[in-house]
Amino acid sequence: MRQKEEQCVVTFRTTAGAMAMEKACKAAGLPGRLIPVPRTITAGCGMCWAAPPSARDALEELVMERRLQVDGIYAILL
Repeated sequence: MRQKEEQCVVTFRTTAGAMAMEKACKAAGLPGRLIPVPRTITAGCGMCWAAPPSARDALEELVMERRLQVDGIYAILL
């Protein structure tokens, strides 16, 4: 079984919000990828952006700068 690692997870209310985050992160060169929302978290669209915890500050800054529609930002073990 794979060892669980802490991840920064950003959730969205809509799929459009998730896709906008993916596009913005790729353009900014930030790490991460879209994954299904873990069972421990609920989110409207069922998709979330998962990235290393070291990227959290940069992700929060990007969300604010681009005014991305996010539901929440969490630190969880995946």
